[in-house]
Amino acid sequence: MGIAIELTQYAAARTVAALFSPFDPEQNMETARLVGRVYARVSKKRRERARTGVARAFPTMPIELQRQIVDTSIGHMFGLFMVDAFAMPRVVGRENWHERVRLGGVGRAMEHLTSDRPCLFVTGHVGNWEILGYVLALVGFEMTALARPLDNRFLNDWLLGVRQRTGLKVITKWGATDEIQKVIESGGKVGFIADQNAGNDGLFVPFFSRLASTYKSIPLLALRYEIPIVCGYARRVDGAFRYELRVTDVIEPADWASQDDPMLYVGARFNRAIEWMIRESPDQYLWVHRRWNSRPKHERDGTPMPARLEKKLAALPWMTPELLADLARPIGEPTDPAALVQPGAPLPIDPIYRDALRSASDANPPRP
Repeated sequence: MGIAIELTQYAAARTVAALFSPFDPEQNMETARLVGRVYARVSKKRRERARTGVARAFPTMPIELQRQIVDTSIGHMFGLFMVDAFAMPRVVGRENWHERVRLGGVGRAMEHLTSDRPCLFVTGHVGNWEILGYVLALVGFEMTALARPLDNRFLNDWLLGVRQRTGLKVITKWGATDEIQKVIESGGKVGFIADQNAGNDGLFVPFFSRLASTYKSIPLLALRYEIPIVCGYARRVDGAFRYELRVTDVIEPADWASQDDPMLYVGARFNRAIEWMIRESPDQYLWVHRRWNSRPKHERDGTPMPARLEKKLAALPWMTPELLADLARPIGEPTDPAALVQPGAPLPIDPIYRDALRSASDANPPRP
């Protein structure tokens, strides 16, 4: 990217921030949603990609609600980039953070937050991943976040300053292994956005009804240092610039101690935790990104799932025969709704989506 383009993008972002600054974040959210609706109509390819992902994750959801999830998620995305990123340092401070962010079901994580022992924090592109680390650092928890640097160096430096204003330390992915290990060895806490596609060489684990590629670094760090993983997110409340911190799982070293393949277990379990975040808040997930883009080798080769992999997946404590059968199917085939029936899995918090899934479940009860 040339410097002229970078400066133009940077100037545009600063202009938007200046124009929005006199207004309340809630007013600006309406503008962001309008821009999102226009984007959704213009970018038909990305909108269809998002709808395909929603249909894969919520196959019994009525089509009109699937489309609503897509459109609302795009509006949410523009709210993050156009409003929240600029509003955070202006309206969220040490004295008033509780007016904008509340601690929801985080009880299980508090022990690890307040401990002087290291741990890993995992979230996904759901809710507001930026405010998660921002607020935790603001209230006094020493946090280090791993982040991919933006291609635009001026935007990257500006947003990096916003992220680190409250004491959050941010390190980039490039050459970060040594730094992360130093943080862990000193008793620190490291946060990851862990739902990116990790490519053909990643660790393939269940994500909704299909295998998805995830990075091996998180399981490897957890196993090497025998440290827990806290999985949580910041959920937007009522479409406003208000959030609730929620925890969907805490993975302890004792949980994987007896597993035959602990790396697969850890990778699969924190991806299940991210899946549960999305089940709770489906219209706050970044559906436009290519989560299932990379495929396992057997699928690329057009051959059946290897028996060895099938055996490992079957050994996961929460695996069901229906999910295992669906995981073996190519990415383009329809999802079997029975594969997504998981004991303890949350329903959407929004009653519109929750009631629709309950009605679909009542009309089509699980097979005995």
